[in-house]
Amino acid sequence: MAVIGHVEWVEFALVDHVPEPGDIVQAARTWQEPAGGGAVAAVQLAKLAGNATLYTALGDDDLGRKAHAGLEALGVRVEAVARPTAQRRCFVYLDARGERTITTIGERLGPSGDDPLAWDRLAETAGVYFTAGDGGALRAGRRARALVATSRVLGDLAREHVALDAIVGSGSDPAERYAPGALDPPPRLAVATAGARGGSYRTAEGETGTYQAAPLPGPIVDAYGCGDSFAAGLTFALGAGYGVREALDLAARCGAACLTGRGAYEGQLRQVPRAAPGPPG
Repeated sequence: MAVIGHVEWVEFALVDHVPEPGDIVQAARTWQEPAGGGAVAAVQLAKLAGNATLYTALGDDDLGRKAHAGLEALGVRVEAVARPTAQRRCFVYLDARGERTITTIGERLGPSGDDPLAWDRLAETAGVYFTAGDGGALRAGRRARALVATSRVLGDLAREHVALDAIVGSGSDPAERYAPGALDPPPRLAVATAGARGGSYRTAEGETGTYQAAPLPGPIVDAYGCGDSFAAGLTFALGAGYGVREALDLAARCGAACLTGRGAYEGQLRQVPRAAPGPPG
C-alpha cells in the first residue's frame, strides 16, 4: 500500500474551547508530531497492511527531517525529496467536544513525477491514496491496482484526466464537494462522508446509495485524522479487491476508531482485516 501526498508538522493544543476573538484560553496539554492528510493515511495503511510507503516532499529544515524520522518510527517507509523551503506546519486546537480546528502555515508540499523516488515500486502496489503531487506523480499512482484520491485537490485531478477507482471527501465541506461530471473520466466510485450520519456514494454506472457510520469502539476523544483514516481504509479495501459495501464498511470502521484516540494516530484501527472480499461493484 502507498500514499502520494503531503506532510505537516503539527502542534496540538488540548483546550476547553476554541477562543473567541479577544479570548485567552489555557491549554491543558500540548504536543507535536508529523501528520497532515498524507501522513495520517500512510500510518493507517501501515497498520492495516503491515507496510506502507509515503511518496512525499519535505522542507529542507529541522522540522522536515524530524517529520521524516517520526513517520519511519510509526512504521512508514518514507520516499521523500527535500525542497529548499520551510516544512509546512499546522496549529490544531482540540476542544472538549472532540472537534479539531486547524491553522496551516506555509506551502503545501507534494512530490513530482520527476523526483528521483522509487516510482517503479507502484506497479507492484495494491492501493494508492493521493493527496498532493503533480501530474507525473498522479500518473505514477495509476500503476497500482487501485488509485483513490481526495476531492480536496479536485482542480488538479480534473486537469490530468487520470482514471480513479475512487474519490473521497467530506460532503459538508464545500472545498471537498465532488459533483458528477467534474472529472473525465469519471471515478468508478465517489464517496461523500457525513461523520456520525455515515455518508453516500455514487458509482460511474449511476448507482447511488448510503452507508452507516460504524459503532464507536470507545468514547469520542477528538476528530483529527478521521477523514484520512477513512480514506486509507477505503484504499486498502479497494486494493484488496473488496466490493463497494465491504470497502465502505472497513473505511467507516477506520474513521470511527480514529475518533476514539488523541491526536493523529492513537485511536487508529490496528487489526489487519481477514474477511474475504466481496464481489466487485
